[in-house]
Amino acid sequence: MRLRRERTGAASERVRADVAASAAEAIAGIELPSDARAAAFFDLDNTVLRGASIFYLARGMHQRGLLRTSDILRFGRQQLQFALGAEDPDHIVEARAAALSFIAGRSVEELSRVGEEIFEERMADKIWPGTQAIAQLHIDQGQRVWLVTAAPVEVATIIARRLGLTGALGTVAEHVGGTYTGRLVGDLLHGADKAAAVRSLAEREDLDLQRCSAYSDSANDIPMLSLVGFPCAVNPDRKLRRHARKHGWRIRDYRARRRNTTLGIAAGTGAVAGAAVGIVAARKRR
Repeated sequence: MRLRRERTGAASERVRADVAASAAEAIAGIELPSDARAAAFFDLDNTVLRGASIFYLARGMHQRGLLRTSDILRFGRQQLQFALGAEDPDHIVEARAAALSFIAGRSVEELSRVGEEIFEERMADKIWPGTQAIAQLHIDQGQRVWLVTAAPVEVATIIARRLGLTGALGTVAEHVGGTYTGRLVGDLLHGADKAAAVRSLAEREDLDLQRCSAYSDSANDIPMLSLVGFPCAVNPDRKLRRHARKHGWRIRDYRARRRNTTLGIAAGTGAVAGAAVGIVAARKRR
């Protein structure tokens, strides 16, 4: 028992050291002046959060009996794509719109309450320490920081508040009388629409975009990254990595460093696949 405690303590110490090293590495070479007209815009999935926020929400809702097994298997496949860095621009709009549809008929109050619980259960320990350190660096310099994501704005707002950020821009799900209809208000906040939302926010907040920063993992966010004076590719997919190198953008990649994290993601997606196989087998037996 004592040996087990010692091993656990040593493992925890290694995790803390790794987090501290990731944070130090992330902010190395970044000099941010105190600037009231500068701000930072962060993509969420795979940039701030390991994996897909909508999947963690779906799993939490499934655990509470609010989502069917067939839905959670679909979200499992999406999570695998995110874990492998294979976000497909041809399917992302359809996938995100379908993901938002599962809140149809539920109340805004319920989603907010459940979202707070699920953040603590499934997302809090999935925040990339390096990205969080960069965001905090902007905050410490008096700059405003927003999440900009295709995830539901309610979920993004919860995460932004928990991380001490200024706020969040996200996809808006229509609700009438406090109940979600399953439809969107406007377009999915993705690709060029993210850039348009950031430009509109900058005008409203009197920001100088050439003094602002933006962070993302996906080539789909090149329009947003190209808007600002200080773009940064975080855990970039292949296309974004090539683009960043070509244009001299900063790159931060935590995936190779955190081998245990990579193994954890693989184990998680393997568990999803295993669950799917088990369910299929059970159905065949029935």
